[in-house]
Amino acid sequence: MEERKESQELINYLSAFVSEERKGKFDQIIKNRTRHLTLVLEDTYQPHNASAVLRSCDCFGIQDVHIIENRNKYTVNQDIALGSSKWLTQIKYKDTTECLILLKKQGYRIVATSPHENEFTLQELDISPKTALVFGTELTGISEEVRKQADGFIKIPMFGFTESFNISVSASICLHTLVHKLHLSGLDWHLTEEEKKGIRTQWLRNSIQKSELIEEEYYKRKNA
Repeated sequence: MEERKESQELINYLSAFVSEERKGKFDQIIKNRTRHLTLVLEDTYQPHNASAVLRSCDCFGIQDVHIIENRNKYTVNQDIALGSSKWLTQIKYKDTTECLILLKKQGYRIVATSPHENEFTLQELDISPKTALVFGTELTGISEEVRKQADGFIKIPMFGFTESFNISVSASICLHTLVHKLHLSGLDWHLTEEEKKGIRTQWLRNSIQKSELIEEEYYKRKNA
């Protein structure tokens, strides 16, 4: 995922408008953010599910969420998301193929979650490659396009009568297991310094009231 390159000078300017406590929180959290794992949500239509997934991504340090809106518009219930959406990078697509092709160009392996496939368990999945986890719509799961494009499938073992977990529960289970494996792996899963700048700027903008006016003033002074 490409971020617009932001200067340290702009970050320093905007940082003057937030508390030391907030800046310290940014420093702490950004160290554990990753793009090595990313999530793809295909046609999720229930706001409480969409919101719970965002909240889990933030809690587990996943920075990017790729949202496909083939038929269903993605909406967030802020009472459930608890503001998590403003700390994440959300990329929206109108077409599944467009999303998957872009992710593959960025070096991601596409791994789809499906109760009908059993190629890997979460414990068996090799997390060395950059991995995009795809979750399908609540009722019918992943589309045929995802099934064709996927590089692999994972299945969460279940032992009851119900065929599948709720999508937000599935996402949390997968992230808990895979992020834990990632942190123990020795892989370089951290953000680059340039990525950190872009994300820190995004967080500052979202923390400051009327940040666009403050930034406009910054550029006026810079270009004067």
